[in-house]
Amino acid sequence: MPYDLRSLIQSRLGENYDLHDRYVNRALVKVLRTIGFDKVYARAEGPWLYDREGQEYLDGLGGYGAMNIGRNHPDVKKALADLMAMNMPNMVQMDCSLLSGLLAEALVKRAPPHLDAVFLCNSGTEAVEGAIKFARCATGRDALLFCKKAFHGLSTGSLALNGTGMFREGFGALLEGGAIELDDFDALERELASGKYAAFFIEAIQGKGVNYPSDDRFWPRAQELCRKHGTLLVADEVQTCLGRTGKEFAFQHWSLDPDIVTMAKSLSGGLVPCGAILTRRAIYDKTFSRLDRCVVHSTTFGRNNMAMAAALATLHVLDEEKLVENSARMGGALMDGFRALAGKHEFIKEVRGKGLMVAVEFQEPRSLLKRGVWMLLEKVEVGLFTQLIVMNLLKKHRILTQVAGRHMNVLKITPALTIGPKEVERFVSALDQSLEECLKLTGAMFEMGKNLAAAALAARKAA
Repeated sequence: MPYDLRSLIQSRLGENYDLHDRYVNRALVKVLRTIGFDKVYARAEGPWLYDREGQEYLDGLGGYGAMNIGRNHPDVKKALADLMAMNMPNMVQMDCSLLSGLLAEALVKRAPPHLDAVFLCNSGTEAVEGAIKFARCATGRDALLFCKKAFHGLSTGSLALNGTGMFREGFGALLEGGAIELDDFDALERELASGKYAAFFIEAIQGKGVNYPSDDRFWPRAQELCRKHGTLLVADEVQTCLGRTGKEFAFQHWSLDPDIVTMAKSLSGGLVPCGAILTRRAIYDKTFSRLDRCVVHSTTFGRNNMAMAAALATLHVLDEEKLVENSARMGGALMDGFRALAGKHEFIKEVRGKGLMVAVEFQEPRSLLKRGVWMLLEKVEVGLFTQLIVMNLLKKHRILTQVAGRHMNVLKITPALTIGPKEVERFVSALDQSLEECLKLTGAMFEMGKNLAAAALAARKAA
């Protein structure tokens, strides 16, 4: 009897959180249940999720930015089905597969011309790990420079580049590195002048908080100083590549020419994990410098046919549907809509972002009633106000979003690049209503706030 996956899913759908509580991450299950995110999604298409009852949810989280072309795109599914039907050999290892060569060629064509060599891998953190090795091998230096509040991954090498202490806590000594604040020109010049850094890893637009320099001269100055002092400039585009910010790469907003670029997330088409490192040929060849070093950096699944097919189809969809351009248009419309709310809602401090990587930052309001609602939550833990808004957006408006980082009052939205005016209006209207509803000290919003504060206090006590 053939394996019947469809029947297995249909018979056990709904056990999701119990299974994870028993066998996987109990802490995550508890968090999701506390904030009302323990939904059981049964189907997904484009920018939409559907639960078992068929209710639609607008996905503003987008798999942390992995769903640029939307979920379950038919072109990617067809490419994978075609590949499976061909029975091609996969992961022979001691060969050079066609699809990995074709993907490398396609990525080079999309990148600045000096980035002419590609290493293919499985994920963002793996791409960053490879970039660390390439940079250290090419320069002969060990230390790494990064920005405070940065996020570059969670394996131990990339963890050394994380600017948030919570992620580093408990994991022991990490690689040597230094951290600077965005817009701190003095620190930038001082650190790079030391001559000890192999690479300066940047997110042109940071994923945690959607932050970027307020002074547009900062990134170009960083590139200039890297060239002067022999430090490689590495642009981490894991979350921002392939149109997320309204350009092919986020670094293009500042006209940068990085030495190494890391990619992943949306390259997968949302279906098969795929990552890549793009770099100068001279840097690449410093690592693979002799015949006996031809596999000195390698990965078993990095060039697998399924990932390559998904990525090639994804690039086709991005071009065919002009999604990079749509990201710029719809992102502008979304931010304009949110900014229009600022005159109505004192809670809104700033709306920022580029393309469809959008953040709304909240602040303590001036008026007494609104300040009371703010203080009720913020005295328990910074960021709980935004978490309450996120919870209400899901519960009442069926929109999935996220708080941009711990102890941040920043709402982050990264939907599929396929959204149109209808979805933009839904986001804006829902945020407008949620900010109105948070002032009502009765009903569901009050209960959510009370439960959220109680959970935060319990977590603090346990810690």
